[in-house]
Amino acid sequence: MTKKTILLAALAMMTISLASAQEEATPAPQKAGNWTTSSTPALKVSEFMFNNWSSSGNSQIDITGTFFGNYKFSHPKYVWDNIVDLAYGYAWQDLDNSSVDSVGGLFETRRKSNDKIDITSALSWKAYKDWGASFTANLKTQFGAGYEYNGIGIAQTQTKVSGFFAPAYLTTALSFEHKKDNWSVSLSFLTGKTTFVMDDSLISKGINYGVIQDDDFNAADPSTFRHAYFALGSYIKALYLKKDILPKLDLYARLELFYDYKKPKNMSWDDLANSKYTPALDEEGNPYDDLASFGWTKRRAFETDLDFELKLDYRLASFLSANFALNTKWDTDFSGIGKWGHWQIYQMAGIQILFNWKTPKS
Repeated sequence: MTKKTILLAALAMMTISLASAQEEATPAPQKAGNWTTSSTPALKVSEFMFNNWSSSGNSQIDITGTFFGNYKFSHPKYVWDNIVDLAYGYAWQDLDNSSVDSVGGLFETRRKSNDKIDITSALSWKAYKDWGASFTANLKTQFGAGYEYNGIGIAQTQTKVSGFFAPAYLTTALSFEHKKDNWSVSLSFLTGKTTFVMDDSLISKGINYGVIQDDDFNAADPSTFRHAYFALGSYIKALYLKKDILPKLDLYARLELFYDYKKPKNMSWDDLANSKYTPALDEEGNPYDDLASFGWTKRRAFETDLDFELKLDYRLASFLSANFALNTKWDTDFSGIGKWGHWQIYQMAGIQILFNWKTPKS
């Protein structure tokens, strides 16, 4: 073997070795981010039947469908978190158990037991440790019409008080955020909250949920109606979502506070008769006198919108769970009955059949 042949062979081996080393040193490409998802559609069915029962009672059937989804995309530089919370249900009640003096037949009343659309999308950037900035958009409304009922059976009357996008609330906020794996707190001094009432029949009756009408408002002329009101204010949101806080027990909690910077002027505290919001009324239909005596702190608390929600789910089996839900709201744009007419409270407990349960990857 000549020296030239040996030299060429050595050069070839060095080239192969360098190429192999370079291939081993080059790391495999990694995904820039990953999704963790949890989707829970469920159906709750309950039934009560009374027939010649000494303790008495009314037969009832309740069917409610719910969906809760959490979809999070985690990237080294940002996190995109999405929550979809939906519910719709009806209850049928047999007020007289179809006796001979029936006032409407079998299960003569049908009323909604739940109706909810709540969608949140939040894009968060990490700045320092657990602190960062976020942009959040939240939409709240309902699927179907809501009614105020009077009387029973064939004598029952109903008045429409709400519907799809009547009202609807779109909140957008640029916030400072403190975020952990299972909870987060956001604080924003620059938040837009737009209230929509897209039903002319409600506006004509004065049911406007804070969509303040112009001075030229004419209840008989839809061309004078305003369908949206934009408020600029401060916003605080605390969110906690954790699976297995105890074995098989999941917890979801949410608290939202919103303060409209224009609220004090619209309230007209010095002359409640000129208020653009309807204060809670007494039995004679007059505002409570003690509102005028409120100090600065109580007035600001009175003007602040509050929305608190709590959910507990206990997994009895892969397809069955026991659940509890509580939703409490304070909103001076809503006027109910009595001194605390601005409060809204919804509570539910029951058993759910789960069509699917996916636990997010850790």
